[in-house]
Amino acid sequence: MDLRRIPSSFPEATVAAIEARLDKACAEHGVRIPWAIESGSRAWGFPSPDSDFDCRFIYVRPFHQHLSPWLRRDVMETPLERELDVNGWDLGKALKLLLKGNAVVIEWLRSPIVYRGQAWFRDGLLRFAERFVSRGLVARHYLHLGERQRRAYFADENQVPLKKIFYALRPAAALRWLRLHPDAAVAPMHFPTLMAECEPSPALAGLVTELVARKAVTRELGAEPLPTIVSAFIDQEFDAARTCFADATPAPSEDARAEAEAIYQDFVRRAFS
Repeated sequence: MDLRRIPSSFPEATVAAIEARLDKACAEHGVRIPWAIESGSRAWGFPSPDSDFDCRFIYVRPFHQHLSPWLRRDVMETPLERELDVNGWDLGKALKLLLKGNAVVIEWLRSPIVYRGQAWFRDGLLRFAERFVSRGLVARHYLHLGERQRRAYFADENQVPLKKIFYALRPAAALRWLRLHPDAAVAPMHFPTLMAECEPSPALAGLVTELVARKAVTRELGAEPLPTIVSAFIDQEFDAARTCFADATPAPSEDARAEAEAIYQDFVRRAFS
């Protein structure tokens, strides 16, 4: 089943340019692309009018390329041009990063905007993530990401670029979601959905809704003092995560590695069948 879902607001010329790059990657490298999505602020649900189009994809190499002594790169990049940012990862890289708790791959699989999508591919990787990905490692990913963003943009809390608030607020919300859902490791990618499932206070929910609405119609929000309610939420969730997820699983189990290998072999066959 094809899972293609592209908002009607996306310019047809831009979508066509993205499709052309995906086609060129397949033709030049002999690969298949069963999963290509929009990442970044458009998929997170808080775009600006001038937000880039960040297409990310996972590709699968054919059988004969696995038999060569010449190892190929596991990243495929296309030139950055104007608003287009299109690149992807090899399936093997995606699986290995999943087992390291890299939440980027999980977010790609949960993107609400899909340029190319095979249900068997997405569902198989999501089932694998739900069974074997370490919640603790995913949480550590979001904690390190959030702390880095906070240091980068909130050094002076009296002059914070409002567009950058989301880049620390989103990891904080993901950490809260993981705490509130102790049996899950795959949080929603869509930020409004993520916030709603975090059970925020009415005051915080209202402020975030206002900021998202302002960002959607304004190219530059400027800098203002960081709202106290946002600062408190971020710091509280980071502090809680340092305790709650202190004992992250350091390495994948043998069962996880075996299942990753089985999925890899099966997906190579299916992609070229």
